[in-house]
Amino acid sequence: MNNKITYVVATILLIILFVTAFTSSLGDSTTMDELAHIPAGYSYLIRKDFRINPEHPPLVKDLAALPLLCLGLNFPSENHPAWKGINEQWWLGAEFLYHAGNNIEEILFWSRLPMILILVFLGFFLFMWTKELGGNIAGLLVLTIFSFSPTFIAHGRLVTTDVAAALGVVMGSYFWIRFLKNPSWKNILWTGIIFGIVMLFKFSLILLVPFFGIITIIFAFLKTKSKKPRETIMEIARYTVLALIVMAIGVTFIIWPVYKLHILNYPPSKQLSDTEYILSSSPMPTMKNICIWMAKNPLLRPLAHYLLGLLMATQRTAAGNTVYFLGMISASGWRYYFPVVYLLKVPLGFHILTLIALCWIAYLIKKPFWEKPLFRIENWIQSHFSEFSMIIFILIYWTTSVAGHLNIGVRHILPSFPFIFMLVSLAIVYLINTIPQPKRKYVWSIILILLGWIIVSSLSAWPYYISYFNEIGGGIKNGYKYVVDSNYDWGQDMKRLKIWLEKNKINKIYVDYFGGSDAKYYLGDKYRKWEGTTNPDQFPKGNYLAVSATLLQGGRGFPVHGFNQPTGYYRWLDKYKPIARAGTSIFIYYIK
Repeated sequence: MNNKITYVVATILLIILFVTAFTSSLGDSTTMDELAHIPAGYSYLIRKDFRINPEHPPLVKDLAALPLLCLGLNFPSENHPAWKGINEQWWLGAEFLYHAGNNIEEILFWSRLPMILILVFLGFFLFMWTKELGGNIAGLLVLTIFSFSPTFIAHGRLVTTDVAAALGVVMGSYFWIRFLKNPSWKNILWTGIIFGIVMLFKFSLILLVPFFGIITIIFAFLKTKSKKPRETIMEIARYTVLALIVMAIGVTFIIWPVYKLHILNYPPSKQLSDTEYILSSSPMPTMKNICIWMAKNPLLRPLAHYLLGLLMATQRTAAGNTVYFLGMISASGWRYYFPVVYLLKVPLGFHILTLIALCWIAYLIKKPFWEKPLFRIENWIQSHFSEFSMIIFILIYWTTSVAGHLNIGVRHILPSFPFIFMLVSLAIVYLINTIPQPKRKYVWSIILILLGWIIVSSLSAWPYYISYFNEIGGGIKNGYKYVVDSNYDWGQDMKRLKIWLEKNKINKIYVDYFGGSDAKYYLGDKYRKWEGTTNPDQFPKGNYLAVSATLLQGGRGFPVHGFNQPTGYYRWLDKYKPIARAGTSIFIYYIK
């Protein structure tokens, strides 16, 4: 396929991705994290004060808030208790979005648009890098898989940091590998700038630091292994020093200035007291003390605030959340959570493509693995260093994710998806190119059928991409039976509940809602608050009850050993069948 046709097809795929993400976002109400991210970003731009939502770096939130500067929005005053408190992000978010006289639909529309552009740019970057590694067909294959990835579409339309983190992994890795292959001062400078930008996307990308360290040492070793040991050590040392220079450029010229700008109006005394309070229960006393010491130093204050966010993110990952999974309730997580969720949330057609690629690679290893394995592995790494690096990152990211306790969604392993897509696409193209010409049409038929399956499976979920599950997971209607939270129900259907009430002329409904929207704002006088832990005998009979899937399943699950919080409080609803759903995630009952 020539370049002209390739770029035309790629452009069409990216347009489809944009349209799909944009149109499907219009019906979604505010999701949980958007309640914090949107107001936080807006506060950074108008007040230069980074007291809200420090557990996420500012760059993505800044981009989301930029269009909002043209809307003339009202923001809670500096005397508002939510602003004067300590990281009162949820309270401040509710005040800004729903109680300050702003138009929430305008805010969601404009703040989500930059997120969709990030999604499209990630698709373009994936296409270009894969094309560079494997040719035009490989580039189009990975772009097709990406453009119809339900999880990327679901979270690429929302003001969250997960898709930006995936972009950071791809972009940061590309420039780092380019620097290793050609450590010119120009590449060192550009890689340092990109490294700094990437570190401002999401704190989980701190894992790029050990990842870059590992591949740098391996690259330097392989480059000089045939030389004397002293020369090899010297080369490893040289690359290590250059890598440290790259990172120092990112910290000094990107992270420090950006954080300095964001804390210009954040009083030093307030920053220090907030830091001390937030880290008071930190399980890392040494890092806590370093962060507090840095917060007292005028020059190091910006980096102290970055370190605070990093420690908050790390602490949350270690602590975990109370979640529902496969009929169970736990706050400590499960080691098999992410493998199971990956199996259920990724299109089945892609799983089959992955199996084909793995089987073909195994077949191509004709010699027994014990025959010169190190020599063969070394040759492969030297000729496929980019692909090798992708495998190393996937192993690092999945190992840390599985070991952590924060089991609240497949989105937390989203940064590993681009490399998985790229490796499978490159392997499939390699498979096709090694098959004799007369037989290629049969292989192409299978590949195209699987791609068609992926496309149909994705489009059939429109506009309910957050609730997407593949055929094994029971599709968008039944995925909640396995896992909820941002995998299925993140509060996206409040507007659809309002529409259902208006269509059916319902004047009163009790609601137990999970998400970032304000039920009273949408439902007005029809709204009656209900908490699932309330004794069901107190529910007034002859009324409607709407329950978010996350809360419903959380009140149905059985506690794992050692979990001592209230559970089972929604099992009384098992004797009722929902009369309707708002979207996919809010179940509506009529209690006789």
